[in-house]
Amino acid sequence: MKIEIWSDYVCPFCYIGKRQLEKALQDTGFSEQTEVIFKSYQLDPNTPATSDLSMYEALAKKFGSTIEAAKAQTVGVAGRAKEVGLDFDFENMKPANTFKSHRLAKYAEAEGKAAEMTERLLRAHFIEAKQLGLTEVLVELAAEVGLNRERVLDVLNSDIYSSEVLADIQEASQIGVRGVPFFVLNRKYAISGAQPQELFEETIRKVAAEEGIQPTLKMMGAEGTGICEDGKCEL
Repeated sequence: MKIEIWSDYVCPFCYIGKRQLEKALQDTGFSEQTEVIFKSYQLDPNTPATSDLSMYEALAKKFGSTIEAAKAQTVGVAGRAKEVGLDFDFENMKPANTFKSHRLAKYAEAEGKAAEMTERLLRAHFIEAKQLGLTEVLVELAAEVGLNRERVLDVLNSDIYSSEVLADIQEASQIGVRGVPFFVLNRKYAISGAQPQELFEETIRKVAAEEGIQPTLKMMGAEGTGICEDGKCEL
């Protein structure tokens, strides 16, 4: 099963939706039979690389509201994040242009580190309030997932992987993506937004049934003796 995910590293529901998908794959038993591919998308390409504005100030400016209204806007989002085990730090978070982060992720994908890099970038922005628009920050994050610092710096100081990022964004437009996260399963079914986990599980099982994919059984007991959970197995 192939799942493509269009997302942006400053999109809170992209991180929430990622966790919901991961839990759905785990609970349905299809994690090992699924290839997850991360696709680039930018919510606001015009955002400066870095900013001195707080996230509340940036939201107030974007929506023409007050800082108090912006803070209230984030309360529900933070609550949704906590439900999936994420502790968002809106107090210290900063807006950032993510084009460079997406190029870094494309390099990481070429080095077999796409999943690790994607998770690290999301965590850095939402939980650690790191500024993703800064080259030195991205180099450190890349090094943490095992990428070569010098090569990463070469990539970030060039326009390498720009065409790949733009191709993902163009493809999103062609298939009708209007917001992220946007999940496409086997190029047959799409899920827009961080929907309830039940919808992810239902769609995963539907694709698996159509493709004849069996879940990995969860083994219980000791010394290799096992049974399936929930009192039943499909073999």
